[in-house]
Amino acid sequence: MSAPAELLTVRDWLRYMVSRMGEADVAFGQGFIEAWDEAVYLVMHALHLPSERLDAFIDARLTAGESQRLDTIVRRRVDQREPAAYITGEAWLGGLRFRVDPRVIIPRSHLFELMQDDFSPWLDESGPPGSVLDLCTGSGCLAIAAAYSYPDAAVDAVDLSPDALEVARLNVADHALEDRIELLQGDLFAPLAGRRYDLILSNPPYVTSDAMDALPPEFRREPAMALGAGDDGMDIVRRLVAEAGSHLNPGGLLLVEVGRNRLEAEAALPGLPLVWLDTDSAEAPVFLLRAEDLI
Repeated sequence: MSAPAELLTVRDWLRYMVSRMGEADVAFGQGFIEAWDEAVYLVMHALHLPSERLDAFIDARLTAGESQRLDTIVRRRVDQREPAAYITGEAWLGGLRFRVDPRVIIPRSHLFELMQDDFSPWLDESGPPGSVLDLCTGSGCLAIAAAYSYPDAAVDAVDLSPDALEVARLNVADHALEDRIELLQGDLFAPLAGRRYDLILSNPPYVTSDAMDALPPEFRREPAMALGAGDDGMDIVRRLVAEAGSHLNPGGLLLVEVGRNRLEAEAALPGLPLVWLDTDSAEAPVFLLRAEDLI
């Protein structure tokens, strides 16, 4: 479906894109939660204009080439259901920019939200960690955020996917953190024999089989191996928790993101004193365990 020729200004294209998104019932949740914010991001990115200066440009007329560029973006986002981050090749967590493409899931993490508060009060007594591990690192976003949050810490980041680690390597280089972050390929703790950490973070696959079958088209464009984790979504979480104790220093912490799967996690990990952490955007999407809980 081609865009109508009457679209002349930034305002026109924003209205049109929001309308097309609503008409097609596109899915959000991969960086944006509603149509207007995503449309502003896509239009301003395509025009190489700062999103925060929208008011200054909203009635600017577009060239024919710019209109063609936006028409292509609308087709990709609405007709082909391509996530915005894959269209632009970037995603943001707070003020941190990351390269993304279909080799990695699009960065979004409740752990990142908790990191902005320094995981308080859980790190208050022990102080900043000297060693951090990010399991299932994907794009490397949490490892990079941890390196910024804890400038004296050594950070390891592991992923099973060699393709994901290629993207993570680009991001680590973009942030000039090659001397702070070591990227390792392997299955969970397999490449980490003998290594121990003060803080282990993981945003592992945790989508249930039923939820995988019901995913919107946008989410189906992400790597299935980074999302699905068996009937109850806990296949990776069970293994991760079972092995984490031998890789935590005394007093160390394990934090695992499971989204809306609190009940599934509690059923999969009976007898463990899971501490559930809330964020500004969700109730209990992350659980915490101490090294002493895993002995």
